[in-house]
This record gives sequence, C-alpha cells and structure tokens, in this order.
Amino acid sequence: MVAFFTLLVIARAIAKEPPCTNILLILDASQSMIARWEKQSKIDISRRLLIKLIDSLERIPNLNLALRVYGHQKPVPPQDCSDTRLEVAFGNDNLQAIRNVIRELRPKGTTPIARSLEEAADDFPDDNCRRFIILFTDGIEACDGDPCEVSYRLQRKGVILEPFVIGIGLDRGFRKSFECVGKFYEVINETRFQEVLDVVITQILNTTSAQINLLDSYGRPTETNVNMTFYDAKTGAVRYNYFHTLNYRDNPDTLFLDPGYTYNLKIHTFPPLFLNDIKLQPGRHNVFAINAAMGYLFVKQPPQILTGPVKVIVKDKTTGSVINVQNTGERIRYLIGDYRVEILTMPVITIDSVNIRQSHTTTIEYPQPGIANFITNSEGEGNLFYYGPNGPENIHVFPENMRFHTLTLQPGKYMALFRPIGKQETMEVIKREFIITPGETSRVLLY
Repeated sequence: MVAFFTLLVIARAIAKEPPCTNILLILDASQSMIARWEKQSKIDISRRLLIKLIDSLERIPNLNLALRVYGHQKPVPPQDCSDTRLEVAFGNDNLQAIRNVIRELRPKGTTPIARSLEEAADDFPDDNCRRFIILFTDGIEACDGDPCEVSYRLQRKGVILEPFVIGIGLDRGFRKSFECVGKFYEVINETRFQEVLDVVITQILNTTSAQINLLDSYGRPTETNVNMTFYDAKTGAVRYNYFHTLNYRDNPDTLFLDPGYTYNLKIHTFPPLFLNDIKLQPGRHNVFAINAAMGYLFVKQPPQILTGPVKVIVKDKTTGSVINVQNTGERIRYLIGDYRVEILTMPVITIDSVNIRQSHTTTIEYPQPGIANFITNSEGEGNLFYYGPNGPENIHVFPENMRFHTLTLQPGKYMALFRPIGKQETMEVIKREFIITPGETSRVLLY
C-alpha cells in the first residue's frame, strides 16, 4: 500500500496543477549494495521502495522522471570509474522502463559519484521545467572526483537545484562527505527510508517556498544560525522546525512550506522573536523579514576559581524576566539592547545595564575571589553577612552540622555569626569579622 503521506502529496499536487518538474534518480548499484541490511540486501530494499515511489508518482501531472545508474556495468576488480550511464531518459510513458531497469539491476562495480553528477547535467532536456536530482548511495566517492565541487559548480551555473542525497545504511562517519553535495538524509532502516522518500518528494512537489530574512542593524539579511519553529496559527501544533542558514550565495536558504496553513513563527534567539499570522501565496516564493540584529556576551572567568564555571543569569532589563542562563567562559549571542546581568558569585554581582551591540562581543570581567575556611568545634547554626553599600546583607546560611565549611567569596568585608548548639544567650553567639583578599585563603575560627 502506498504510504498515506505520499497519497496526500499526490492529491495536493493534482489539485494545484504544479509546474513542469523533472526528477533524475541516480541509483547506486555498486558491489556494496549486495550487503545485507535488516532482512534483505540494500539493493532489494531500494528496488522495492523505489518502484513503490514510482507507482505513487505515476498520476502526477507535469512530472517527468529519468534514471541514471552507476556501478552496474563492470565488476571490481579492476575499478572502472566510467561505470555510470543514463539508463532511462526523460520522456513520455517511460515509467515502466524505469521499473524494468530497477528490477533487473545486479550490483557489480565501483562508486563514481562525482562523474555521475557531472554527466547528469546533460541528462535533463532543454526546457523550462524545474530540475531535481535524488542521489541514492551506500558509500562515498571511490574514484578521483570531488562530488562537492561538481555539485557546487552545477548549482552555481543554475544547471540543477541543490541535490537530495539519501544515504542508505551509510557509516555515520561519512555524513560530512555528503552534506556539501546537497540536502543529506540519513537512512538507518527501511522505515526511515520510506519516511525520507516522502519528505523529499513533498519538498519537490510543493512549489510554495519561503525565506526568512533576519535583518541586522543595517537592514541586511545577514543574521543566521538560529532555530525556527513554524506553528499552525489555529491549533498551535508544530508544523516545521528549521535551522536558519545562508546558502552559498549568502542568501537565506529556501524553505518549502504547505500553503494551506496560516503560521505563527518563533525564532529561537535570546530573547525569542515572533512573527504571527504568516500567510503564504501558493506557487510563489514568499519573503518575510524581521529585525534580528545580534551581538555577543562573554563573562570572563577570573583565574583560580576552584568551583569551576559560575552561572550567569541574563534578564530583561525592564521586566526582570529570565532570558537565558549561561556559564562564565561562554560566548553567547543575544539580540542587541540592554540587559540586566547577575553573576552568581557570593555575593551575587548584579549589573543593571549591559549593552549588546551588533556583531560586537561585550565582555564582563569581575574580581578574582578568595577562599574562606570556617572551622567550628560543635554543631550549631549561623549566617554569613557581606558588608555592602547599604550595610550587612545575609548571603549564606551555614549547615547545622558544620564543623569545616569552605566558601568561595568575592573580595570585601564579611561577618560570620554562629550560635553553638545548646547556647541560648545572645552574648554566647560567636561573631567574627574578616576580609577576603583576591586569590588568598582566610581561616575563620567559630569557637
């Protein structure tokens, strides 16, 4: 049975009468495709799912398919890096021919991916149809070619759009080898294979596209590298999650969205940005822009901090709501503007106004702390006070079973009050004042 999602794609494609689209399938039939994968060989699973895909696409108007295969003509050894051929060209009523070739394929040879992509440029007819390549492979380039360079050159010339690359049981270490070729999808099992086919075909047939321009302080769409979530404006359900990127031309990447929905968009900056009631014009490329100028905050950690990184709370300056919690030593991006920053030292360091500027790193430095070792000869209760500008402030409660207690403290004057267990009189409370010097250790005797 054809997957429900594929049927849904077919129904929408028929209803919208899509423009002419050419899809070239490039199939790996190298020797490694004989290997067993789940309950069958890779080639048998690929064969069955591709024929099912072709069956589901047969009734789509203005859609043309062709088939190129590599690694199927000559066995290895010896290696023949010219082993790639257009088996079924674009044309009317050619789907049965594609099915027949796929059924008869017998993996034999090597993996000339770059050469297959290079020759694929001439496989498309000279017409105004959109051009897509779906490359299926279970291995990396085995010859001397560079698939990334070939793909980039063909895209730059406008010969093809960014290819879709489906890695069939591919070693995860090879993933980066294909991310530069095109939109890479990892297939770890047969179920995932079917899901990926549905996703890829949906993107190809859905001719409604969009781009989100994240504008810097100068109105240029240069901000990027942030996650975006599209919600159904009516139900609140998540429809898409995308990571905003810039393509090789430094333009915001194209997103394929279903125009049947009105969307609310959340851009996961610090703080988040929202763009609501987004309505797409079907069959067109839609562009939306939002001011998203960003800079960086870096809180430098002083030397000799024994407790490791210190938490830093970044708040909205006006409302006091928490925007993010980062560590000292981290460089994090925020929208430009003024923030309240609290460094969770002891006592807490509060900076009421920290300004973040476009593409600039705002660095905060604070004094090197010292160490206080508190020693008692009995259990009891007590508090630690810091002499701030408004007098003593209670900053710490000693543990009841304290005998030896260590704290990392900011430089300044402190007072420790400790009442040993069994002592009831005010005069019996032990009071110790002391000074913390940067990088030094103080010994405070509470007896």
